[in-house]
Amino acid sequence: MQTNSLACTKLMGILNVTPDSCYDQGRWGTYEQAVQRGIQICEEGADWIDIGGESTRPGAASVSVSEELKRVIPVIKVLKEQTAILISIDTSKVDVAAAAIEAGVSMINDVTGFGDPAMRLLAAGSGLPICVMHMQGTPETMQINPSYPEGVIPHLCDWFKNRIDQLLDAGVKEEQIILDPGIGFGKTVAHNVEIVNNLRRIKALGFPVLLGLSRKSFIGKILNKGYPQLLAGTLAITTLAILAGVDILRVHDVVEHRDVIDVLKSALLSNKLS
Repeated sequence: MQTNSLACTKLMGILNVTPDSCYDQGRWGTYEQAVQRGIQICEEGADWIDIGGESTRPGAASVSVSEELKRVIPVIKVLKEQTAILISIDTSKVDVAAAAIEAGVSMINDVTGFGDPAMRLLAAGSGLPICVMHMQGTPETMQINPSYPEGVIPHLCDWFKNRIDQLLDAGVKEEQIILDPGIGFGKTVAHNVEIVNNLRRIKALGFPVLLGLSRKSFIGKILNKGYPQLLAGTLAITTLAILAGVDILRVHDVVEHRDVIDVLKSALLSNKLS
C-alpha cells in the first residue's frame, strides 16, 4: 500500500454499534439504526466505514465476544449486500476479527496494535490491510497520568518499529500495514498536539498513516466545549493533518470532511497549475 500524496486523504466514516460511545451516545446502537447510518455514510462520500461493537472511550469496560459479534456481524453482512463501500472492523478480539473477515470486511483496525500474537497470525493469513494503533494502557486506564519521559514522538517511532518487526515475523506483509498514533489513547492535550505537529516524522517510517481526530476530548479541552460543539475545532485540526499527508481520516462528520478535502485538493491543484 503506497503512502498518500498531498490532499488525497481518504475518509473513513465511524459507525459505533454501541450504547456508550463518547459522541454517538448510542444513536446507532440497534441493527436498524446502524444499517441506516452505514448507508448514509456511503452516500455522504466516505471511502470506508469502520464498524465497532465495543466502546474504547476513556474508562470503558470491555464487552464479551458474543455480544460484540451480535452487534457487528449482521450489520457488516447487510452493508456488504446493499453498498459497495469498503468496510473495516474495529476490534481487538481475534474471534470477532475472524468472523468479520468471513463476513467480508476489507481491513482490521485493532486499537491494541496487534499485541495479541493470535491477531498477528490472523492478519498474516488474511492478507488484508491492518491498522496498527498505539495506546498506552487500556481504555479503562489510558488517561490516568499518561507519560512519555523520552518524548511522545520518539516513543511512538520506537514502538511502531518494534511492532512492525513482530508483525513481519508473524508473516504480515509490509504492504498490509497502516499506522495510527492513537490520538487520545493514553495521551495528554500536549501529547496530541505534538503528534499532529509531527505527523511527517511518523509518515517517514514509510507506511500509510490513519488518524482519528474527530471530536476528540483534547479539542474540547482546548476550546472549553463539549462534544456537540467540536466540529469546527475538528475541521481545523484535520486540515493540518491533511496538509501533512495523512492517508486516512477516521471521522464522524463525513459531509463536512469531504468538503474540506475537495476544497484543499482544488486549491492545491490550482496553485500547482498557476
